[in-house]
Amino acid sequence: MPQTVLLAEDDRAIRHALERALTLEGYRVTAVADGVEALAQAHRTPPDVLVLDVMMPGIDGLQVCRVLRAEGDRTPILMLTALVETQDRIAGLDAGADDYVLKPFDVEEVFARLRALLRRTGGAGGVAPVEAPRQPVPERYLEAAGLKMDPQARRAWRDGRELELTRTEFELLELLVRNSGIVLDHSTIYDRIWGYDFGPGSKNLAVYVGYLRRKLDEPGAPQLIHTVRGVGYVLRAD
Repeated sequence: MPQTVLLAEDDRAIRHALERALTLEGYRVTAVADGVEALAQAHRTPPDVLVLDVMMPGIDGLQVCRVLRAEGDRTPILMLTALVETQDRIAGLDAGADDYVLKPFDVEEVFARLRALLRRTGGAGGVAPVEAPRQPVPERYLEAAGLKMDPQARRAWRDGRELELTRTEFELLELLVRNSGIVLDHSTIYDRIWGYDFGPGSKNLAVYVGYLRRKLDEPGAPQLIHTVRGVGYVLRAD
């Protein structure tokens, strides 16, 4: 079986070109356009290696690195970046990246760096390792800030109390839980939940956040969904 690559790049032309090149090289590629989807895909089906653009809207490549490493995920990560300053590369390495390729890049350099990363973990760049291939870890429960969610059964609890949520409320809460501690901007949330950004004048998101808060909040307990003025929302227990 070929090695699996999760590619996250918001530039459509670069994403499609690199996806095609990697596929022709023998990799099995899943390509996504933002960090939110990259995290969701990494949780659903762990890849053999990640290729992440540093600068993406909403959740960038550095934040994806930090979340995965905080979860104990040691999958090798190759960053794509147009940032050439030394401190920028240091920030990426500190976030958990294993290697960098600077834009504009030669695709052969990407191949070479991927082969090097995969050799460190027993792979051989497009050739499956001798041992049995990694199987996806079945996802059951998500937990953050006293919340527990079962995405398969579409059930959620706060401190043992089950929440009665509509479909949209559940999907919004799941997005926040998966990205606990990360500020998600309005456009990212609109895109992930509704598939369309209704613009700065829309009150749709604020209305649903209000619905969720009324169902989540308890007397004497900390508020979980926080507004970051001018940016968006974040889930955390203060």
